Amino acid sequence: MTKETKDKLPVQQLLVPGYILKISRFLSKVSPFVASRFAARLFLTPFKYRLPEREREMFEESSIRKEQVPSIDREIVIYEYGKSEKRILLVHGWSGRGTQLSKIAKALKKEGYSTISFDAPAHGEAPGKISMMPFFIKSVHYLNEKYGPFDAVIGHSLGGMSSLRAISDGLKTEKLIIIGTANNVTKITRDFAENMQMSQEVARRMKNYLDEKFGQDMDDYSGAVSAKGVQVPTLVIHDEQDVDVDVKDAYEIHDALPNSEIMITNGLGHRRILGNKEVINKITTFITAQSL
Repeated sequence: MTKETKDKLPVQQLLVPGYILKISRFLSKVSPFVASRFAARLFLTPFKYRLPEREREMFEESSIRKEQVPSIDREIVIYEYGKSEKRILLVHGWSGRGTQLSKIAKALKKEGYSTISFDAPAHGEAPGKISMMPFFIKSVHYLNEKYGPFDAVIGHSLGGMSSLRAISDGLKTEKLIIIGTANNVTKITRDFAENMQMSQEVARRMKNYLDEKFGQDMDDYSGAVSAKGVQVPTLVIHDEQDVDVDVKDAYEIHDALPNSEIMITNGLGHRRILGNKEVINKITTFITAQSL
């Protein structure tokens, strides 16, 4: 399968085994209630995969350690790449890992920055089976307290949503870059159900179940909601052909941000955008411009 073909498939269709999709279809028809619980478990379970070769250099050259995040009682794996007092925090997306933004990290290193990134709970080398956005947000706050303040924060996909929320909640930084970031949590659950070949009734039940489980409306974490409280200069990057997150989400978040600019690419999808030279150049220029 070519990179271009992969870009046209949502991550669930790429990584979920066929038998899981069969179970999903069956349960959706037989019992939407049971299907919603099955879907919720899948929704909270990151996909595991081997370290890609393109990320190996960053992995091997980083100082790596496990640390406990007390507020969630979960372990994360921390990557410190480069040695500099000028630090950037990198926040990966769902089913990603701390080296996912490796090409961006390498470019920042050449500009004199070090990066701190992490495997969120149940991601990459971090232990655990399930994860959720609050785990990401609490981990970001923990890293900021221990290794910050950061000159900038860069978040991809769910990492972008988590970064928006963390900054809205009070994390101090000079600039924010979000890439391929979703806006509405309800829409995320609907898209997930569709990709898992489940009905929208299952999606509705799953969303309600998650709201009850975590004691709040998960739409409170939506990108545009958090964006209203983010005052720092923000760069919103998204691709027209992103099949995981619709490009209109980028415009909605951009419109909600008090101080932002937007970069729309074409043909890079949800993942290849992280390695594109023009995108990386835009990111480094955006960050370095703040210290002029």
